[in-house]
Amino acid sequence: MIVALDAHGTDAGPEVIVEGARAAAADGIALRVFGEPGELAGLEQVEGVEVVPAAQRIANEEEPVRAVRAKPEASIVRAAADVAAGRSDALVSAGSTGAAMAASLFALKRMRGVHRPALAAQLPVPGGPVLFLDIGANAEVQPRHLVQFAYLGSAFSQAVLGVIQPRVALLSNGEEAGKGTQVVVEAHEQLAATRGIRFAGNVEGRDIPAGAADVVVTDGFTGNVALKLMEGTARMFAGEVREAARSNPLAIAGGLLLRPALGGLRRQLDPNVSGGAIMLGLRGVAVIGHGSSSGEGIANAVRLAARAVEERAVERTEALLEAGGVLRRRRRRPPVEVS
Repeated sequence: MIVALDAHGTDAGPEVIVEGARAAAADGIALRVFGEPGELAGLEQVEGVEVVPAAQRIANEEEPVRAVRAKPEASIVRAAADVAAGRSDALVSAGSTGAAMAASLFALKRMRGVHRPALAAQLPVPGGPVLFLDIGANAEVQPRHLVQFAYLGSAFSQAVLGVIQPRVALLSNGEEAGKGTQVVVEAHEQLAATRGIRFAGNVEGRDIPAGAADVVVTDGFTGNVALKLMEGTARMFAGEVREAARSNPLAIAGGLLLRPALGGLRRQLDPNVSGGAIMLGLRGVAVIGHGSSSGEGIANAVRLAARAVEERAVERTEALLEAGGVLRRRRRRPPVEVS
């Protein structure tokens, strides 16, 4: 098991890459870390870690597709190519999300029959982890794309997250089948008539934190806005609780009593716990971590990628898509007769 790790682009700098790589390596995961050797001091001495020099990087403000094509020596491009060449088994990056998606798509290619890969993240909500997709790869979609997202999410939830018969729902502005945009309504009709997944109908935004479904499907624009709204709300809630617990002596005493429970809730809502989002629908495994990831977040992103490879998530996803009639069956060429 070897994971290609892009060392550029984290908000906190290369220190969190070093910390995360050390923690993942301690779990027995081998890594090829692409970045500036001078910024990754000490990693070359860690057993199972190889530092691959890659000084060039792609910044967040650069246009992703153009930058990936113009910078073949950039760390994310080289890391993705390393996976495509078979030298590594999975890709992890916490740099520019757009560049990571573009490099992954160009190098790893789409799974046979998949129209558009989707970016999926586990939401650490109190009702239980919810796989949410798409969270940014496709701003505009067609009904068939949402149907494929549903299959992709269901397959990954089963293969990697261990959910038996995951409940799959469409994000909409009402539970009724006729609610939502025309795209959502048509996707609902198709999913209600499909086989191979457990379709639970529509869910509203308020139902996501309660764990009303195991997999929630939407377009990338709506998903990205909803995800950031939930992240911001969670941070604000944690801050308000912290301030309230310090407001007066009585509150401080109560806060001390509640500290274990609040600490567990804060841990549950921490995006570093899930590690990052995974690109579903590719022929290989690519995990995109949050730019603000801590060392723990980087390590968990690497662990998520390794688990996806170990559980054969790509192969099992393709099998489910094919069984559900979403993919074309692989045609067998007739034998060539030799006269």
